[in-house]
Amino acid sequence: MQTKLCAALPLLVAMGAQAEPLPSPQLEELIVIGQLSRNSATKSDTPLMETARSVAIVPEQLIIDRGAMNLDEALTYTAGVNGMPYGFATRGDFAFVRGLSAPVYQDSLQSLFGNYNNPRPNIYTIEQVEVLKGPAGALYGKGSPGGLINVVSKRPQEEAHREIVVGYGNYDFAEIAVDFTGRLDDQGEWLYRMIGVYRDSDTQIHHVEDNRRVLAPSITWRPREDTDITLLLSYNDVDADAAAQFLPLYGTLYPAPNGEYIDFDAYMGDPNFDKYDAQSYSATVLLNHEFNDIWSMEVNARYTDAKADYQQAWTAFIPDERYVYNPDDTLYKNGTVPRSWFRGDSTSEQYAVDTRFRADFTTAGINHEVMLGAQYQDVTIGDQGYYAYALGYDLFTRQPDATFGDTYWINVFNPVSNAIPSQEYLNSLYVKEPDVSSQDVGVYASDQLSLGNWILTVGLRFDETQTDNGFESQSDSAISASAGLLYQFDSGFAPYISYADTFEPVIGDNGNGDALDPQEGRQIEAGIKYEPVSFPALMTLAVFDIHQTNLSDPAALPGSFEQQSGKAKVRGVEFESQASLGDFFWQVNASYLDTENPDGYRLASVPDTQASTWLSYRPGGEWAGFKAGIGVRYIGDSYGGLDEIKTQSYTLGDAMLGYEFGKWDFALNVNNVSDKEFLATCLARGDCFPGERRTVVGTVRYVF
Repeated sequence: MQTKLCAALPLLVAMGAQAEPLPSPQLEELIVIGQLSRNSATKSDTPLMETARSVAIVPEQLIIDRGAMNLDEALTYTAGVNGMPYGFATRGDFAFVRGLSAPVYQDSLQSLFGNYNNPRPNIYTIEQVEVLKGPAGALYGKGSPGGLINVVSKRPQEEAHREIVVGYGNYDFAEIAVDFTGRLDDQGEWLYRMIGVYRDSDTQIHHVEDNRRVLAPSITWRPREDTDITLLLSYNDVDADAAAQFLPLYGTLYPAPNGEYIDFDAYMGDPNFDKYDAQSYSATVLLNHEFNDIWSMEVNARYTDAKADYQQAWTAFIPDERYVYNPDDTLYKNGTVPRSWFRGDSTSEQYAVDTRFRADFTTAGINHEVMLGAQYQDVTIGDQGYYAYALGYDLFTRQPDATFGDTYWINVFNPVSNAIPSQEYLNSLYVKEPDVSSQDVGVYASDQLSLGNWILTVGLRFDETQTDNGFESQSDSAISASAGLLYQFDSGFAPYISYADTFEPVIGDNGNGDALDPQEGRQIEAGIKYEPVSFPALMTLAVFDIHQTNLSDPAALPGSFEQQSGKAKVRGVEFESQASLGDFFWQVNASYLDTENPDGYRLASVPDTQASTWLSYRPGGEWAGFKAGIGVRYIGDSYGGLDEIKTQSYTLGDAMLGYEFGKWDFALNVNNVSDKEFLATCLARGDCFPGERRTVVGTVRYVF
C-alpha cells in the first residue's frame, strides 16, 4: 500500500537492486526491501510503524553496498549495536545489542551455541539481518535482555535469477559466489535455489588465513495456493586461524617499559600449532499453511550438527591479587613473555521446532491478530581439550620455571615462534569434559489489538528448561511477558511505550544446597516513530531502561559461592533514521548508553556513545548505472570492566564506487579508508584487541 511504503519496512532504498539501470527515480518506482515476514525476529509481519518497540533491519542491498564480509560488519551502522566489539575476528560474530551480548538466530530459530563450536553464518546466504532490541522472552523464552539478532536465509524465488560474483582484494582476498533460483516446472509448483561460496584469503594478521566454503541448496514445494513447504540445506566449512592475538596492555594501549609498541599485525601463535577449523551441516524446514481467511499455521524446524577444532597459543596474562592486569614491568622485560597453549575440540547438535497458529479477526470493532505457539529445542554441546597456562612461568617467583624455562616464550616485538611443547606433554593435559545438554519447552500466546489509531500488543510465555552439565542436573521454569501500546497520528507520528522481560538459567549451587535461580532481565522502553507524508522515510527515537537481577554477588572472587544479589543496569537513548531523497539514500544513527555492572563499574567493552551515517547516490538520466556511497562511524570510549582501563574512541570512514550496465555490476568497496590503527577494546584482565584495518575489495557481478 503506497501510503504505508515506509511503515512496511525499516528501509526504503531507490538503489537499483536490479541488473539493468533504472530510469530517474520516482516514488512509485521505489524498490521496497527489508520487509518483515512471519519468520522474522518479531515472528510477525506487522509494519515497524505499528510495532511498539525498536527493531532494526539491514537488507541485502545495504549489505552489498557497504561491502560487509560477515555478520558483525553488517551491523556496524545499526543504532544501539556494537558490531565489532572485539575488533577483527575470524572465529565468530560477537555483536553487542544495547550493551549486552546478543544471541544469533536464523529464520527465528537459534543458530549458534557454546564457544567457537560452529562457524558463523555466511553473509552471502543471507537475505537480511534483523535486530530485535530488548528482552524477547515472550517470543523466544530464555535469552539476553539486550536483544537478539536474526538472519533471514535466502529462499527459492519464482522469478528466475542467476548470478556469479567474483571478488578480489587486499590481503590476497579471493572469492567466487553463485546464486541460482527459479522454477523447476512451468506451473511454479516447485522452486529451487542453489548458493555456493568459495573464499581463499589471508588476513591483516601474519600467518592467519580465513578460507571458507559454503553450499546452500534449497527447494520449495507449493502443492496448493494456500500451502508451501521449503527445505533449506546448508554446509559451511571454515579453514582458518584465530585473528584475535590477545595482545598485552603494555605495548598496545600503554607503551612497554622500553617505550616500544607492538605491531598490530603481529602473530603471537605458531603456524604449526594454531588453527580454527569448523564445519556445520544443517537442514531447516519452513511450512506455511492457510486454513481459511482467519486461521493459518507456520512450522519452523531445524537439525544442526557442528564441530570445531580450535588450537591457539597466546601471550599469557599474569594477574595480580585482584585478578586483573599485572603492571609489573619485569613481566615484559626485553619484550619476552610466556605463552598459554590452548586446544578446544568442540561439538554442538541441535533439534528445534517452533509451531505457530494465527488468527486474524474482528470483534466489537477491535481487530485481533492472535498468535498461539509451542516451541521445543534440544541442544547438546561437547568441549574437550587442554589449557597449558603461562607455560614455563613460575607464579611465585615471577621468573621462568625450572622445568620449561623460557623455551616456549615469545618476544612481542619480534614474534618468532621457535618451539612448540611436545605433543606427548600436551596430550597428558587433555581432558574430555562431559557433554552439556539443554532441553527447552515453551508455550506462548500474543494478541495485537487495533482500535482506530490505537494498537495494543500483549504477550505471555511459559518455559520449562532442563540443563545437565554431566555433574548435576537442574530444572527451571519461568513466565515471560511483554506489552506495548502505540498511537498513530495522521501526521505520521507514532508515540509508544512497552515492557518486556526474559530469563537465563544458571546451573549450580548457591552454597546452601539450593539451585541457583535464573538470571532475569526487564526493560521499559518509550519512544516515538515518524513517517513523513511528503517523502519516504522512517525515524525512531527511543529511550530505555534495562535491569538485570540474580547476578553474581558484587565483588565476588572467582570460585566463590554465588548468592545472586548482583544487579546490573543499562539505560540509553537511540536515534535511527533512513530516507530516500531523490537520487540519494541517507541513514543517520546514534546512541548513548549508561551502564553499570554488579560492582558499580561500567560494562566491559561497551562504548558510551556511538554514531554513524551512510549516504549513497544512484542518479538517473544519462548517469543511470553509476553508484557511490560514503559512510562514517564513530565509536566512543569504552572501559575494561573496572573503570581503570580506558580504550580511546575512534572514527572510521567507508566508501563504495561502482557502475551497473546491462547484466554487469562493478563495485569497489573500501572500509576504514584511512587505514587507521586502533584498539577496539582492552579488558581489565590484560588483553587488547586491534580493530579491522583497511580492506579494499573489488567485485564483478554478472546476472543472466
